Amino acid sequence: MSKTKTRSPWAWIPSLYFAEGIPYVVVMTVAVIMYKKLGISNTDIALYTSWLYLPWMIKPLWSPIVDVLKSKRWWIVSMQLLIGAGLAGVAFTVPTTFFFQSTLAFFWLLAFSSATHDIAADGFYMYGLDTNKQAYFVGIRSTFYRLAMITGQGLLIILAGYLETTNLFGNTENNIPLAWSLTFFILAALFVLLCFYHKFALPHPKEDEEREVKSFSEVFDGFGETVSTFFMKKDILKIVGLILVYRLGESQLVKMASPFLLDPKEVGGLGLSTSEVGLIYGTIGIVFLTVGGILGGYLASRNGLKYWLWPMVFAINLPNLVYVYLSYALPDSFYFICASVAVEQFGYGFGFTAYMLYQIYVSEGKHKTAHFAFCTGLMAAGMMFPGMISGWIQEMIGYQHFFVWVMLCTIPSFIMVKLVKVDPKFGIKQK
Repeated sequence: MSKTKTRSPWAWIPSLYFAEGIPYVVVMTVAVIMYKKLGISNTDIALYTSWLYLPWMIKPLWSPIVDVLKSKRWWIVSMQLLIGAGLAGVAFTVPTTFFFQSTLAFFWLLAFSSATHDIAADGFYMYGLDTNKQAYFVGIRSTFYRLAMITGQGLLIILAGYLETTNLFGNTENNIPLAWSLTFFILAALFVLLCFYHKFALPHPKEDEEREVKSFSEVFDGFGETVSTFFMKKDILKIVGLILVYRLGESQLVKMASPFLLDPKEVGGLGLSTSEVGLIYGTIGIVFLTVGGILGGYLASRNGLKYWLWPMVFAINLPNLVYVYLSYALPDSFYFICASVAVEQFGYGFGFTAYMLYQIYVSEGKHKTAHFAFCTGLMAAGMMFPGMISGWIQEMIGYQHFFVWVMLCTIPSFIMVKLVKVDPKFGIKQK
């Protein structure tokens, strides 16, 4: 039977981008909550989980290999199978006495596999659709990526929290590790199913399977050119500076927000349950983040990036003040806590729009795809390095002073926004 060259995009785009989002949110968010519930210190959580940003930071370095070897389709299916194996590895090792080292090793496997999957999936998207359909389905892929965020930060956390408190395991002292082990087994099974589904559901675009395959020397010669042209851009130091510090406060807040919500009030936290944190961040938070992002994109398309840059840098930073208030007031009202996080997440979604548009703006030119990849690598570095020390800072000065410190860390982003220049017409929809 001949291979299917084309297939309805609805048969594979939703599931492909759902599969792209799950491992990222597991490594970046679910791992933090799991380690907190398993008794790991905030210092170690922030340090070791921040290192997991590294594969996304350096993925442009091995993206040429994905272009040279095999097809994008082959890479997608293979990486999904590897992600499933990594999730199963976490599930098997969570209940062991050496769980921290072993689960971290599997999270590294997940991180590298997921970053490679991102490269292949985004390339396959361009091979599998013509330009008109690419534009049409960009909103669909974003929606299902967001649904993956809701599944990871919300439903999975709620499930783990339910399993922690159920009698399924006989209410032994191993309830928490067994609950997380079962949660990861369910995830592993999901990815095995996704792998086999995409083995048959993904089309076989001619451009993917019959494309010109260059030698390694040709690819890496071209890579050298793209690197040099990126770092020779006008005002490159200002560009790099803004990308690195735009989320300096947020990069530290995101690592300590869940531990703060989970820690008991005796040590300065809010004392919420695992399921409550899943509900707050994985459902309410994601919904408001998405609304903020959609509104930001709509407004930026009307007036341009330059017009909205200042409002958006305020939006991503000032709502962090809600954590300063929560750490001092320690409110008991679950609804008030939900509303506070909703405000912060809405501001983050709205303000993040300018950040992404600025990276697109500075990537314009001959090598815009590769240059955008460099920008996203710098973006990951801006999250990784500050996040690594955030747990140590929090444990040194406590939650109250830590959130004040986060607000002080927002100042460099305002300074860099003042220094950079943006074309007033960029981002405005052409009539």
